[in-house]
Amino acid sequence: MGVGIAQVAVARGLTVTLYDAFPEAVERGAGRVRAGLERSVERGRLTAEERDAALERLSTTATLDDLAPAPFVIEAAPEDLALKRAIFARLDELCAPDAILATNTSSLSVTKVAAAVGRPARVAGMLFFNPVPVMALVEVVAGHLTVEATVERVTALAERLGKRPVRAKDTPGFIVNRVARHFYGEPLRILAEGADVATIDRIMRTGGNFKIGPFELMDLIGIDVNFAVTKSVYDAFFGEPRYRPHPIQERMVDAGTLGRKTGRGFYSYGDGNTPSHSRLTTSTSPEADVSPSASEADVSPSASEADVSPSASEADVSPSASEQDNRGGADAER
Repeated sequence: MGVGIAQVAVARGLTVTLYDAFPEAVERGAGRVRAGLERSVERGRLTAEERDAALERLSTTATLDDLAPAPFVIEAAPEDLALKRAIFARLDELCAPDAILATNTSSLSVTKVAAAVGRPARVAGMLFFNPVPVMALVEVVAGHLTVEATVERVTALAERLGKRPVRAKDTPGFIVNRVARHFYGEPLRILAEGADVATIDRIMRTGGNFKIGPFELMDLIGIDVNFAVTKSVYDAFFGEPRYRPHPIQERMVDAGTLGRKTGRGFYSYGDGNTPSHSRLTTSTSPEADVSPSASEADVSPSASEADVSPSASEADVSPSASEQDNRGGADAER
């Protein structure tokens, strides 16, 4: 997720420092930002000059201390409360008192994350959706002690990035990820009852008018990430049966078949990102070939997406590595 945030931010004129505690992960993330911008050039959505200018605004670091000058930090670490709290505690020590600390958590309590800092008033949720260059929605979440000024600054940054912010309450899964549990959970139950992956996805796309089916989307997000969010929502609702995780996902996580990033999930891919065939094939196995979907699109040139803006930003941004790579990253705008 941090990679997508970085791509949109540099394309929008922000200066970005991409952080991960593991140098190889942050370099992979920066490479994916470069590749995404290059595809935008190939498809006529950016000029070569705009791409080069955007890349000039991107830097990387494996040292959290380098984020100290940033007035805006967006954490995009995995859905692990202890990890996020540790990152926020350190950022609270490093960053100026008026710096905004935002978490991109999909399901964890913003209030619990903010409890790790001495100034929880400046902590808020800023939830982007995958793929960030394409998806316009950003959920802005106030924790129990978040002040209105913080919410306003997070909302303003989302708008600066060409997104459509919506305020959500600090409840498990917020809005989209709470509703989406059923988009994933029921298809998994239907799969276990004997239907096949490709047929379920095709029906959801053609009959339900979704741009991408549930299994295609789980492969795109990462099955481990999706499973972790489901478990988090289930636990937060004290074992509410409606949100119960499915054993199919648990087995796939144990086997390391995590979707596009591993080359195999509910579908098989030629590599971690590119489908091995150009068209969807019906299969009774849990791995079918899937064609590129709208979710793979680059930065859109429309104002609601992520083209380059010549105006100066309130600060510069530093995103972390993606959700599959990042083990402790943070995004910073300075």
